[in-house]
Amino acid sequence: MKFENILIETKDKISTITINRPNKLNALNILTIKELHNALEALSSDNSCKVVVITGSGTKAFVAGADISEFYKFSKQEGYQLSQDGQTNLFDFIENYSKPVIAAINGYALGGGLELAMACHIRIASKNTLMGLPEVSLGVTPGYGGTQRLAQLIGKGRAMELILSANMINAERGEKLGLTNHTTTQDELIQFTYELARKMTTNSSTAIAASIKCINSNFKDGENGYITEINEFSNCFQSEDFIEGTNAFIEKRKAKFK
Repeated sequence: MKFENILIETKDKISTITINRPNKLNALNILTIKELHNALEALSSDNSCKVVVITGSGTKAFVAGADISEFYKFSKQEGYQLSQDGQTNLFDFIENYSKPVIAAINGYALGGGLELAMACHIRIASKNTLMGLPEVSLGVTPGYGGTQRLAQLIGKGRAMELILSANMINAERGEKLGLTNHTTTQDELIQFTYELARKMTTNSSTAIAASIKCINSNFKDGENGYITEINEFSNCFQSEDFIEGTNAFIEKRKAKFK
């Protein structure tokens, strides 16, 4: 599968997707969103991939935002479709992805870039990172789930402040607020991310997928996270991974999941 705006490399069961628009600071446009969806969809059934890492090319930006030049003359209906398609095809798709998705944030993560990072399951940022949702300074709201996920991650009051002021925060502040999981130097970012990803590749893929579903269910209207957990917990019983994992524990050996 050939792509124009992204690069993919898979090694040791970790697939790295690099957004490759350095002349645009890796800004998201419609084509890039489509390519990201297609790549993730293909990797979902690829047994050589157990964890996905998303990062940006170069040293300045993860994703500096959406490509405003593409939609600044859109009508109301076109704006609605842009937001709906983006949320459905990429941002919600990542949030509910059955394999862990880690954002390795290597610079600016603004607007759609921060929304992309927040849709990922885990976020690791280099110290040169600046994050924010500056959309109100352009006369528009965040449109790819930013108003919802930011509040879930850092709380309503802090989300209000960050969105309404359009301020940017650095990596250290982001970690303190719970927006990111870890902060590293830029040189250590990918290595640190891969070390965490490798730990995940040794665990049960079926149990990981079930755990992602359980955690997400707590944030979905009409779903009871505890009931989802009971169901997913019981679904694991008698699976190949459950049998291997429990037998390995009893036999005092390391589990070898297929």
